[in-house]
Amino acid sequence: MATQKLDFSDIDQYLGKAMDVSTLREPIATNDIRRWAHAMHYPNLLHYDPDYAQASRWNGIIAPQSFAIACDGGHGAVPACVGKIPDSHLLFGGDEWWFNGPQIKPGDHISVQSVPFDYAVKETGFAGETCFQRGDNHYSNQNGEAIATQRSTTIRYGAEAGGQSTNVEQADDPEWSDEELQTLEERKFGWIKMLHDLGHGERWWDDIAVGDQLPERVFGPHSIASFTTEWRAFYMNTWGAMQFREQDLEAMGFTREMAGYENDPGMMLINPELTDGAYIGPSRGHLFPKWARRIGMPRGYGYGASMGSWIIDYLAGWAGEFGMVVHTIGNYRGPALTGDITIQTAEVTDKSVDEHGRHLIHIKHRMENQAGTVMATGTAEIALPKKPD
Repeated sequence: MATQKLDFSDIDQYLGKAMDVSTLREPIATNDIRRWAHAMHYPNLLHYDPDYAQASRWNGIIAPQSFAIACDGGHGAVPACVGKIPDSHLLFGGDEWWFNGPQIKPGDHISVQSVPFDYAVKETGFAGETCFQRGDNHYSNQNGEAIATQRSTTIRYGAEAGGQSTNVEQADDPEWSDEELQTLEERKFGWIKMLHDLGHGERWWDDIAVGDQLPERVFGPHSIASFTTEWRAFYMNTWGAMQFREQDLEAMGFTREMAGYENDPGMMLINPELTDGAYIGPSRGHLFPKWARRIGMPRGYGYGASMGSWIIDYLAGWAGEFGMVVHTIGNYRGPALTGDITIQTAEVTDKSVDEHGRHLIHIKHRMENQAGTVMATGTAEIALPKKPD
């Protein structure tokens, strides 16, 4: 594979400086929360069923912890994609989240502050010289309460080198027999039943031991339809839902065929069809295999922001409504491809009490497909209630 020499120096001028951001025009609606839970394959009644939610400690529907990223104007990637890198493409490389406690509820006004953090240049087998760029999103509500901080990592690499790395032998979706799909549905329900069994009860810190395995979570097979459902659950992908910031993706180094007018506020008023990156622009590779292969993917593939949400939902669902994910790290190793399933597992590695008196469960988690190919790995800390003395 030819190595493409890239210039990353333009990034430096943006580091540590707050950016102009896109903003939500209206408060959070209950159906926005429902749409998110549905799109992320998260069948937790707390986030969509009014009767169940009314009987919870929250007395009504609340958003999943993962919902914060739906409120951003760029899938969380905005502060991790600054500076011009000529003739480059971008993939989502990972997330780190810190959660502070306030829940997002219907009627809230969510705002985001975005600040580029740092970057590192490494040689990779995927695309030669590659930039790993990080940036922070700080999410808060109308009361000024800090909800969460997200540190995203993007992978920016040469367009030519990325296309050369495509494994065309993986262009076809795997075939699933009717019997395999039936078995898969039964396997998927195992995790859903865990949610039902816990219900409104507590998962006590005292009852968890180092070495415990969390129940596996399985969903899929993924498809163009399921990826499209995910795409549509982000506010940024609904015409008029956000007041978009000005941006010029081609000026940032994206190739003409991948830049387009995604979320361009001027073009939104002229021809909004051109502003939907799922069809024309940097996100088109997710839903169109032809364009997926241009950036190094063999066929349609899922969104990194969704993978980060799957991790948070998996851990939060296990923790229950009296628990809370306080910190996660997700390193994305491979994509969710059409036709594949996603399998999530996790193990308890430690227990502790932090300086705030929170009783924490330490987790290492893993995401892979049906062939055992690793999609993501990482760690997390989850706060659980302690039994009364």
